[in-house]
Amino acid sequence: MFFKRLRADIAAAMENDPAARSKFEVWLTYAGVKALSHHRLANRLYKMNLKLLARAVSQFSRRRTGIEIHPAAVIAPGVFIDHGMGVVIGETAEVGAGTVIYQGVTLGGTGKQGGKRHPTVGEHCVISAGAKVLGDITIGDWAKVGAGAVVLRDVPPHATVVGVPARVVRIRGSKEGVDLCQDNSDPVRDELCSLRERMFAIEEKLKELKEGE
Repeated sequence: MFFKRLRADIAAAMENDPAARSKFEVWLTYAGVKALSHHRLANRLYKMNLKLLARAVSQFSRRRTGIEIHPAAVIAPGVFIDHGMGVVIGETAEVGAGTVIYQGVTLGGTGKQGGKRHPTVGEHCVISAGAKVLGDITIGDWAKVGAGAVVLRDVPPHATVVGVPARVVRIRGSKEGVDLCQDNSDPVRDELCSLRERMFAIEEKLKELKEGE
């Protein structure tokens, strides 16, 4: 089972990284593949209730690869962590097969509550560099999260989200109907518009007073 999953991880790296030249090179040098291999061991130890040893393996992997994955996280075979420095995957996170995760990504929680508190990422998703996916939310299959986005709500399948907080900008490559499935309100923009209107009103009042002198 371990070697089957390792082969799937290596195959995912070969498929998603044009710089990969051979399976041996991927196995020997790719930090993402090493981190996933360490996680498979840590996860097995965690399920055997050897939690301290599991955390020790996890921390050893973090020091070696720069990627921190909680031993309890559920990661399907065939996930590719590209470069990976700074990636953090929380305890109750789940990641589906075929998903690509870039450097600096956080699949984290939003508080100290128990239970399911980390994201569920579907299959064949792309989580771009620096993105933060927080809380018990679901990223649908084939979804794409833009670089630096902060995702706080569910993302529908085949959607592309960008921004802080993240908003849907495309579904299946099309912008049609996007406004119907999201809240586009921007409190900062609304406040600036309100201040501008008040400034115009004050200017008009001053103009009237000056003309009345």
